[in-house]
Amino acid sequence: MLNVKIEQSWREALAPEFEKPYFEKLVAELHAEKAAGRLIYPPGGQIFRAFDLCPLPEVKVVILGQDPYHGPGQAMGLSFSVPDGVPAPPSLRNIFKEIEDDLGIRMSGRPNLESWARQGVLLLNAVLTVRAGEPTSHSNIGWQEFTDAVIRCISDKCEGVVFMLWGNYARSKAPLIDTRRHVVLQAAHPSPLARGAFFGCRHFSQANAILSAEGRTPIDWRL
Repeated sequence: MLNVKIEQSWREALAPEFEKPYFEKLVAELHAEKAAGRLIYPPGGQIFRAFDLCPLPEVKVVILGQDPYHGPGQAMGLSFSVPDGVPAPPSLRNIFKEIEDDLGIRMSGRPNLESWARQGVLLLNAVLTVRAGEPTSHSNIGWQEFTDAVIRCISDKCEGVVFMLWGNYARSKAPLIDTRRHVVLQAAHPSPLARGAFFGCRHFSQANAILSAEGRTPIDWRL
């Protein structure tokens, strides 16, 4: 098996994926691009950051993004999140606005979502890497097969997870989820291109109500 540096519970659950030809080809492609001098985001040690901060047995909520940010200093291995000191991108600002309207709280504007991840929110991008300045440039190298396996793994091995699927791309993953065991919340994407259709979805209060009904600690969405 390839020496993939990922949190142990995920490493064990996803071990069959790491042995498949598509994953070996994916790793070879990344090595080849780096050898050719291409800059790839996020940095290598952060590619599996979402998994490292949120072990499989602790997953309560999944927020699915599509592609890492492709600008310098933005991608950090968590969907929608950017490091402290980096301006919050437009989609993230809209997420914060919805949280404020939904929960009646004031967000700090801090764009680093690690505190969510540490509470059991898996901030998963469907594609885990991207070439600098080239959005969706790694959408066809095998990551989607891998993250589809991640979604199926959560569906099969966990109970009562709330999946937030925003936009048509994320919604297309709904068939991978067993809705007899989990809850799927769907809405428009928070991007400004959706012209405000995301607002009013109330996914954050809904998720906490579902978790509370299951006797689980709700997420503190404040940052």
